[in-house]
Amino acid sequence: MPLLPVVPENHSHVLAEFDCLDPLLSALRLDSGRLKCTCLAVSRKWLALGTSSGGLHLIQREGWKQRLILTHKEGSITQVACCPQDEDFVAVATSQGLVVVWELQLERRGRPERVSMSWEHRGQTITALCWDTSALRVFAGDSGGKVSFLRAGSSKLGKGSAFVIFPVQTVTTVDSKVVQLGYQDGRLLVSSLSRCYLCDTEKEKFWRVGNKERDGEYGACFFPHNKGLLVGQPPLLFCARPGSRIWEAGFNGEVLSTHQFKQLLACPPLPLITYRNEPYYNPMQKSPQSIAFPKLLYLGDQNLLTWTHSAIYIFTPQNGQVLLWTEVKDLVDVAVYRSELFCLHGSGHLSHLCLLSAERCVERLLRRESWPLAAAVCCMFQHTITTSRARKSIPIDRLEHLRSQLSVTTHLDLIGQLEEVISKVEPLDSASSSRRSSISSHESFNVLDCGIYRVISRRGSQSDEETGSLIAHSISEEERLKDFSFVQEEDQVDADPQSSERMEAERSEQGLQFHLPLSFRPKPPRIALQAVKESVSSFVKKTTEKINSELWQRPEFRESAQAEISATIVPYLEEMENEVYDEMPNTEADMQELRSATDRAISQSQDPLVLLDPVRLEETLLEWLPVLELILGPAEPGLASAGDSITDETGEERDYLNVSSEQQEESSCSSGEPAEGATQENKEESLDNVEKLDQCDSTEKAPEVSCGIPPEPVRVVSPKPVPSDLMADLTHLATLYTELSCFRKHVDEKAMGCTTFLRRYFFLLDQDRMRRMCLLCYQEQPQVQHSFIEAMLELTRSSKVVEVIQRADMLRSLRSLKELQPWNAPLLLAHLHRLYEKHGEAAVRSFSQFYPTITPADVMIMAQQSHFLAYLDNLVQSQTEEHRLLFLQSLLEPESLRQDWLELALTCDAPQHCDTLTPDGQPRWHSHCFSWGYGRLLSLLIRLPADLSSKQKMAESCRSHGYWTGYLYLCRELQRRTEAFCTICQLDDISLLEEPEGVEPQTLDEWKLLIHMSQQCSSLGDSEQVAGVNGSSRSNGSADCGGKVTPENLTLMLARTAGPDRALAILEECVMQLDLSPHSKLVCELLRVTEKRQRAMIQTMLERCDRFLWSQHA
Repeated sequence: MPLLPVVPENHSHVLAEFDCLDPLLSALRLDSGRLKCTCLAVSRKWLALGTSSGGLHLIQREGWKQRLILTHKEGSITQVACCPQDEDFVAVATSQGLVVVWELQLERRGRPERVSMSWEHRGQTITALCWDTSALRVFAGDSGGKVSFLRAGSSKLGKGSAFVIFPVQTVTTVDSKVVQLGYQDGRLLVSSLSRCYLCDTEKEKFWRVGNKERDGEYGACFFPHNKGLLVGQPPLLFCARPGSRIWEAGFNGEVLSTHQFKQLLACPPLPLITYRNEPYYNPMQKSPQSIAFPKLLYLGDQNLLTWTHSAIYIFTPQNGQVLLWTEVKDLVDVAVYRSELFCLHGSGHLSHLCLLSAERCVERLLRRESWPLAAAVCCMFQHTITTSRARKSIPIDRLEHLRSQLSVTTHLDLIGQLEEVISKVEPLDSASSSRRSSISSHESFNVLDCGIYRVISRRGSQSDEETGSLIAHSISEEERLKDFSFVQEEDQVDADPQSSERMEAERSEQGLQFHLPLSFRPKPPRIALQAVKESVSSFVKKTTEKINSELWQRPEFRESAQAEISATIVPYLEEMENEVYDEMPNTEADMQELRSATDRAISQSQDPLVLLDPVRLEETLLEWLPVLELILGPAEPGLASAGDSITDETGEERDYLNVSSEQQEESSCSSGEPAEGATQENKEESLDNVEKLDQCDSTEKAPEVSCGIPPEPVRVVSPKPVPSDLMADLTHLATLYTELSCFRKHVDEKAMGCTTFLRRYFFLLDQDRMRRMCLLCYQEQPQVQHSFIEAMLELTRSSKVVEVIQRADMLRSLRSLKELQPWNAPLLLAHLHRLYEKHGEAAVRSFSQFYPTITPADVMIMAQQSHFLAYLDNLVQSQTEEHRLLFLQSLLEPESLRQDWLELALTCDAPQHCDTLTPDGQPRWHSHCFSWGYGRLLSLLIRLPADLSSKQKMAESCRSHGYWTGYLYLCRELQRRTEAFCTICQLDDISLLEEPEGVEPQTLDEWKLLIHMSQQCSSLGDSEQVAGVNGSSRSNGSADCGGKVTPENLTLMLARTAGPDRALAILEECVMQLDLSPHSKLVCELLRVTEKRQRAMIQTMLERCDRFLWSQHA
């Protein structure tokens, strides 16, 4: 990596991108070519995104959660603006010229509604929207120059407010297209293609800003005084002019001065600090820029922002300087809130930028563990990082910690540059240096956020003993080493009574991660011992691998093993090089033998007669298997492989000589004679061991239990180097053999079991094919899945993501997993296993964001059933409402999963059976009003297309669990209307007959049957209600479950459908004496009158039509 250039000292701020909004756009389906984001707006709470399909997505900035989707049929969204004083209002403009004001009603938990609409700009393109800062009205300007305002009628203003004032009014019409609008303290600023206008909306007065015209899109904005001595003064106006100039005008429109930025922009652009690529800065790029600023925005702390399609410019107009300019490609629109920028690009891509100082940028990068990027910013902006002011956010030890995190192999030049920066670092302030001299007798100190200096005294002092005692009780030695707390402690310190009293007072201080060690302080002995321990451990491990893989395989060494054990390591290391050269011919011969056997098996398996015949294919693979066992198999089947590290149960490394002697003894006991090269006896012996392990493998239910023999360790690394072309052929054959052994219907005595082969030769297998195979055979052979996951966990143990998952919280772990894109399904599955083991159900709920890389089948095997159901519900709800049913249907592979998932949803987070069913299995009164935890998922499952038998099974499941809403729906689908009517009468809710999906009688016979059933159930329902049966159903369910199913209510319902006379006639046919209430009688009379009038009106219309036709005929 070349040396990074240093940015000049007059630049102290950067634009940085910390968050990636691509997953958000992907979840909203805004990254496709058909649907794109067209405009955006931002406020304290919302990020509003308008789309080409007319949808407005409201994203809650806290957690980036989608809260609402507002649809518009009047064209695509061209402009959107959030109300600054009340974020419950959003203004939207469409391509057809409609302006809509929405009231979200989130506080009252109501549905969003259109409170105001304006067609004042019909047929024109609305180019600007702007809210009044003091009243609920929004200004709109279009391409024709018209400016109007629309008042936001709201229930908050009272019911009569919309009738007293005019909701829509035209303010003015300027000479050309409106480029930008601004409003401040009762005055509206309009910027057109030719000039700027200032309007007093209360007195209806207009001024022109300046006398000179212009031609093109130039923006303008108000510049309030929020800080300094000018707080409370009228705001200024800034209007863009040609040639990189900006007018500064007063609140009355009078031009005060002209700012010229053409020569000031003759400086190279500052790099954009982003995770997407490395920062690039070219100090030689210097040329004046004559730019037209299309829009001006007030940004952050007294800054002015503008942009073109290829760059962002930020000025400080108070001193007439350029704060920075940065190249950003394909810009279409920018929305700002305080110091945050949200940029919309031409491709529909979104980026979230932050304006902040260089030291604050480094601090945030350090918190995110972006070590190379943080080091690059330190080197480029070293004039800012080395100042004493930066020590408050970036202490010296944090810079040293950053240096230690960089890789020597890939960032050597960057480490050297960073060391130069650290050598130039200034102390915190002048008081800090004098304070250090006054406490020079102490070894170390650190500065708290409040400014207090916490002193860590010299070794052997009383305070050191107390501090060491507290640390020994609070954190372990390993955590102190990782956190770089160089606080020394005595070997054995007796805890005095005062230390326990000061425990709570000093605990917060002990939690500080970084300290300020003095330059003359020696390195603690424990750190030096730790380094020696790691060095010795690495040496022992490498030596043990050499002994296991080479020394004990040679016959001459096995004959004189005891003599070799007593020898020292030094002569062995001196002779190691010669022995390696002696072993090379044997290794090459083994690889040649394996290659020939593999080529023979590949050529045979490519024969269609062999490939399509499982028996002949298995015979071919069994001929190849002994050669693989001999060359790449473990030294002794069932024992640890030569490449595995030798550790005991506590994880501590044992003495390598003892291990070697134990392995030699076991090897001599099992074989009884030295091993020869590629002899027939070795082949028969290895096959015998394979048969024994296969017998255990056929009966095992988990990898841990098999005939009293512990499971083989999973081998994820090849014990010998294999050429890449040979490795590809071995992978093909090994994967094919594993799949055949997994789905084998008969047991072959010569064949090796699937689990045994997978654990022994995992380094040869195709991980994706193994994952798919495990999903298919999980029900029959769960031990295969367990072994696969164990192998993947072992393979990913050294990944940095594993350390993040073990130490960090769930959100940080998920963020680290997102950075792994594009994902590899098996590797991602291993990381998700670790995440689930640590966080449980909370982790499973977040797995939906990894679909389709991780499928529901993967999660169903991994998680508990109740946890899987939460994942499935989140995954389905992440889709748009119109696509959820088709999406859920696509997940049903096989179709039998529908019934399994339905049973699972009916049992998890569901009402008690005694609350929904009577002892004889009948519906309880109003028990359909209970809420079901997974009701949305249940409603989708029962609506999936299915055959007759599947629907019957689902109906029986819904009835047996008391899910009456789904049962009624399925009864209607199955034409079991009599059962549905009986259930409705027992539930006693007439709304089940009236709803759009209700089961309404269609014939007079069904009406008669329903009236009879209601008469039979009414007495039983009244007794249950009086006796208090299921009395708590209403409190746990809906607040209003509708009217009762009584003969009188059914008669009124029939009267509305067929007429009152026919309804009463049916009652007489049912031989039912019913006394209607006065209200019911009144309804019947009104229905009779209405029916007579309708008949008379129809008769009159027919007569008129008849006369008209005869007149035309004449």
